[in-house]
Amino acid sequence: MLSRMHAVNFIEKKRDGGEHSAAELQEWIAEYVAGRIPDYQMAAWLMAVFFQGMNPRETAGLTLAMARSGEVLDLSPLGRKTVDKHSSGGVGDKTTLVVAPILAAAGLVVAKMSGRGLAHTGGTIDKLESIPGWRAELTDEEFMRQAREVGLVIAGQSKNLAPADGKMYALRDVTGTVPSIPLIASSIMSKKLAAGARIITLDVKVGSGAFMKDLAHARELARLMVEIGRHAGRDVRAVLSQMDEPLGQAVGNAIEVREAIVTLQGEGPRDLTELSLALAREALEAAGEDPELAEQVLCDGRALDKLRAFVAAQGGDARVVDEPERLELAPDVLEVRAERSGVVERLDAYRVGVAALRLGGGRERKGEPIDHGVGVRLLKKVGDSVYEGDILATVFHRAGRGIEESSRLLQDAYRIGRRAEPPKLILEVVA
Repeated sequence: MLSRMHAVNFIEKKRDGGEHSAAELQEWIAEYVAGRIPDYQMAAWLMAVFFQGMNPRETAGLTLAMARSGEVLDLSPLGRKTVDKHSSGGVGDKTTLVVAPILAAAGLVVAKMSGRGLAHTGGTIDKLESIPGWRAELTDEEFMRQAREVGLVIAGQSKNLAPADGKMYALRDVTGTVPSIPLIASSIMSKKLAAGARIITLDVKVGSGAFMKDLAHARELARLMVEIGRHAGRDVRAVLSQMDEPLGQAVGNAIEVREAIVTLQGEGPRDLTELSLALAREALEAAGEDPELAEQVLCDGRALDKLRAFVAAQGGDARVVDEPERLELAPDVLEVRAERSGVVERLDAYRVGVAALRLGGGRERKGEPIDHGVGVRLLKKVGDSVYEGDILATVFHRAGRGIEESSRLLQDAYRIGRRAEPPKLILEVVA
């Protein structure tokens, strides 16, 4: 047990630029989760890390300590080709709903814990809960059985999974220490390691709608997470993708599930299809499988069949897979129109994400209810020609909630100029 003075010495060590050993970090995290390190001392240490940083060896030690702070799932009975996929957060990012069925149809086992959305970025569980009857809460026995029988299970994150992360993030959120790359990496990877998959594919977003605003910092984060995974004996690969404009055309919950289904039907937006296939290929290659299987199972309908089986297994109405229009959208519609002719030079992902948030499609505080039916459909994206009066975006709202601010945000998100090329989607791969 850490004495009061030992805790002070630990904080001072990092304050002065020292390096913590893995054993020290293990003890520090265990004592904090047990309630023997008060929040004010953890907050002081987090601020020391924010200013002094951590080297890759320390960050790996911190991540493993956080992963071991609670339940660690044992997926070994499912074999060595278990895979998890994580996105660092973006607008219109429904890739999990496309990538997971592709990988399961190609023979891998996708056993994934997912979270809910916060602020302008959406969460996979929120999107899936727009499917009538679908449930996120599974027992450990149900989770493992579905993984074996279907090859695909996505459940809400257990409170016992890396509990140190939840406690530490709450402090980071109120002490200005969120934008620390070692702390971001350990937060993401502690949950991934605790979730048990042998293969982890990361989609690290870069741009206005992402937490990482520039390529240099995104690359640093990706490399650090890959190194943490290697240290823990996992095969981790990271795809860096642009998030200056939203991914696909749909931003919301039910509307994004509709778009994911259409993508699995082979008729989705080019950018969503391209990124989903790229992420799937990385996971297949890491598993020693032919990366081209990704496109094969998408084109021949096996991935769509896998989505249908997955939805049914978790109590959802599987008819939505064949009839996505069954997913209800909010009944009131507003069209945002171009005020001048030209070419879309910019479509700011952050403003679009906040527009959906103001409609009630997201939450600003944990635990807030959301409206699954509201959202935005983007009819024009960067590089598209427009004429004055053309519809840029369609807004689905309910009784006018947030519509004035949302429409203004969407109008401001678009910049019409003379020429522009669609942005490069996949920036690089770190493996």
